[in-house]
Order: sequence, then structure tokens, then C-alpha cells
Amino acid sequence: QVQLVESGGDSVQAGGSLRLSCRASGYSDCMAWFRQAPGKEREGVALIYVTAGVTTTADSVTGRFAISVDNATNNLYLQMNNLKPEDTAMYYCAADTRSTAISCYTRWTRTDFRFWGQGTQVTVSS
Repeated sequence: QVQLVESGGDSVQAGGSLRLSCRASGYSDCMAWFRQAPGKEREGVALIYVTAGVTTTADSVTGRFAISVDNATNNLYLQMNNLKPEDTAMYYCAADTRSTAISCYTRWTRTDFRFWGQGTQVTVSS
């Protein structure tokens, strides 16, 4: 069991930056950020296969968002730059174990992680 607690969400103006943090209680080899806006499905934002340090971002955030993990603490981060109003959503941290690179990516595409945080709200105003 891995417990996850997100923080760092806030209200910012378009063009601004935020850094989300996810405190993890243990090691996970596959970690990700998802977001869910009101009335929309939860979508994958960024993924990291921790074992190899390989990352993936959704097309909508590529070049603006970056995912990283602190291997000493197992904590996950999401650096968000040049924020847009369409980035407004609840952001969730997710994690899983016993992953391969392929299964980690598959989990992300299917929103199929065993461990989830409670979410942190990001609001971007124009």
C-alpha cells in the first residue's frame, strides 16, 4: 500500500507557473499525474517510469509541464509553466508497483492505478 498526498494547487493567472508535489509513503516504480475538470473524464497529464527515469507528457501540456521524482524521498512533482485557463482542474497523483515500462504506460492510458491521492485544485484565470 502506498499513500499519496498532493499539495501545491492554487489560483493563478494565465501565463503563470505552479509546482505540484505528491508525498509518497513508499517506493513506486510507476507514478503519474492526472487531472479532472468538472463534467469531464479524468485524463493523464504526465507519467514517469521511475525505474528508468523515462517520462511522458500529454500533447496538451508538452513543452509546458514536466514531471520528476526525488529518488531519495519517493516524492513526485509536476512543474507547470505557461498555465492556461484550460489547465483548470483537480490534479491527482497516482502510483503503482511491479511495473514494466510497457505496463506503466498502459496503466496511464487506461487511468488504471491502484494508489491515488485526494487531489489538489488548480485554477487558472484569463
